[in-house]
Amino acid sequence: MDVSMLDAAIEAFFIIVDPSRLGFLFLGVVMGLALGIIPGIGGLVGMALLLPFTFDMDRYAAFAMLLGMSAVTNTSDTIPAVMFGVPGTSGAQATVMDGFPMAKNGEAGRALSAAYTASLLGGLCGAALLALTIPLLRPVMLYIGSPELLAFSIFGISMVAVLSGSAPLRGLAAAGFGLMLSMIGSDPQTGTLRWTMDSLYLWDGLPLVPMVLGLFALPELTDLMIKRTSIAPPDTKFDMRKGMIQGMRDTLRNWGLVMRCGAMGAGIGAIPGLGSSVVDWIAYSHALQTVKGADKTFGTGDVRGVIAPESANNSINGGALVPTVAFGVPGSASMAILLGAFLIHGLVPGPDMLGKDLQVTYSMVWSVAIANVLGAGLCFMFSGYFAKLALLRYTLLLPGVLAVVYIGAFQATRQWGDLYALLAFSMLGWTMKHLRWPRPPLILGVVLGSIVERYMFISIERYGADWLLRPVVVALLALAAMSLLGPFLRDVKYHGGVKNMLMGLGAPKLKAEQGFYVFFLLLVGVMLYQASGWNDDAKIAPMIVGVMAFSAAAISFVYQVFQRAKPVTRPAPEPVKDLPPGTKPKKELQARIHMDLATDMSDIPRSMVLRRAAIFFFGWVLGFLASMALIGVLPTVAIFVVLFMRIENREPWKLVIPQVIALVAFIYFVFDQLLTIPWPQTYIGEWIPALRMIPTV
Repeated sequence: MDVSMLDAAIEAFFIIVDPSRLGFLFLGVVMGLALGIIPGIGGLVGMALLLPFTFDMDRYAAFAMLLGMSAVTNTSDTIPAVMFGVPGTSGAQATVMDGFPMAKNGEAGRALSAAYTASLLGGLCGAALLALTIPLLRPVMLYIGSPELLAFSIFGISMVAVLSGSAPLRGLAAAGFGLMLSMIGSDPQTGTLRWTMDSLYLWDGLPLVPMVLGLFALPELTDLMIKRTSIAPPDTKFDMRKGMIQGMRDTLRNWGLVMRCGAMGAGIGAIPGLGSSVVDWIAYSHALQTVKGADKTFGTGDVRGVIAPESANNSINGGALVPTVAFGVPGSASMAILLGAFLIHGLVPGPDMLGKDLQVTYSMVWSVAIANVLGAGLCFMFSGYFAKLALLRYTLLLPGVLAVVYIGAFQATRQWGDLYALLAFSMLGWTMKHLRWPRPPLILGVVLGSIVERYMFISIERYGADWLLRPVVVALLALAAMSLLGPFLRDVKYHGGVKNMLMGLGAPKLKAEQGFYVFFLLLVGVMLYQASGWNDDAKIAPMIVGVMAFSAAAISFVYQVFQRAKPVTRPAPEPVKDLPPGTKPKKELQARIHMDLATDMSDIPRSMVLRRAAIFFFGWVLGFLASMALIGVLPTVAIFVVLFMRIENREPWKLVIPQVIALVAFIYFVFDQLLTIPWPQTYIGEWIPALRMIPTV
């Protein structure tokens, strides 16, 4: 960094710490923390909401408020992820994997503290990386083209091998199905409508928010309803001070993991189109492969499984600013709105931002850094209250969380289809969870599918087959191939060859759980049949992906049917004695974990589990949806809270009435007045005006 840049950085710091600008930054931080807690909202809504208020502000204050808001959304989204298993934003999906089990184990304070500290350090890492790479932006970004972006996306999809855990074929099938879901809608190249079922809602594809909340949020609420208890055991004793200190120590002890994942998040953030929906899974899979003992503890409440994704998802904002500032190419959807603020304040991305407007650029760096400090500090202050939520009865927690999840899902496109998608994916997610089908590969396929298809079309059109020979592409594709083949090769090595693997098969044996395989194969088969009649350019990618998903599921199904009750395993090795000097014993292959949340229902009869799940889905959840269609959101929330609390546990009216008033007031002021959501049309709203037109005698 030369002297002029150092001077600009110092001057930008004193500009930002001006009390008035610092006040706007603090205001943005508070709003960002609030939006992160509410599932399905995120920083994009906040950016759009704050943008009109920046017209009359000076440019430094405007960017401080906007970046302060977006920088901390991924800090507070940890709270619902840890406390309820509900990702506050798409960047908190992987945090659920170990954060929620820690809350169940009575370690909510430790999990939250570790997450806040990791978010703080990761955010500072992203800001530092942005500051240090400003002089190097142009040559690096100019080299990266669509082939490199395509290769990186393929490498991201190869992470499915890690995220599939102990079920690689199921994970591959789920990822393939996710890729197919990402291709629903109008084909961008030919305009062919793919799997839209004659629904206008699906023309632009399935929105991500209802899918994420359906796959990861509602299944946890369903299990809470089935077990009918608090998140943590009622007799759990919280020592918040000890837990918070322990979480900080955990993060500082794993500083190397924090720095690696922070740099990874910033680097992925700088790649347009990937964003926070995938960075947490990549960081989590990196930790799973590199952290000692992760194969035995991840997914059960390992604090390192919280530290890795939180370090990465909070550093993404610094990385996303790189292409935004240097080339005017937004690194994320939030950065696209920030470009609008550039135009409002007369700034032009490119050389000017690295020259005459360098102070503005460095003011953004300081805004991100200070916002992370403020955000982490505020979260630390209130964590004690959040942690105690884990001890509340399910009848006190579930109604409010379910109402907010519904409204958060409706934010995607603000159509009824969002709520139908939420219901459909919640049932799919709960079934996959209890049948041990990993859900992370499915959502990874959804996020990266459209990106892969778009960059593949551009790369082939522009470079032909030569895009495969670019050095970065070759390296990334080689890593992807190694990652995908890894699980199969480890299985072959563990069993001592393919022949020994086949010896573990016996007479066919059908189980009720295998009915999901039949459903999956029929669904993918029907989708393949429909795709076969499309235009060649529109069907090539869906057919390739569909055949992959169908084949993986079919092989897994056959293996499950013919697998013996007690699979043949290799005999335990004899103890090694008298090794030659300098010779180490051969390491045993590590067992792979189930890469998804697990719920112990062994103390509840299966018939009761299914009955309670059916009551929740087809009674409470579907009833909530039907009531919304009939009378609207606010009356439904009030009625739902009263009925649920009184019917499920006969809660006293002194608890029911205050919760109804508080929840309705919160939804009204935040969603109706502040965010001005256009609520869906109701049947009674259409019926009453019709009554007014009836002539009177």
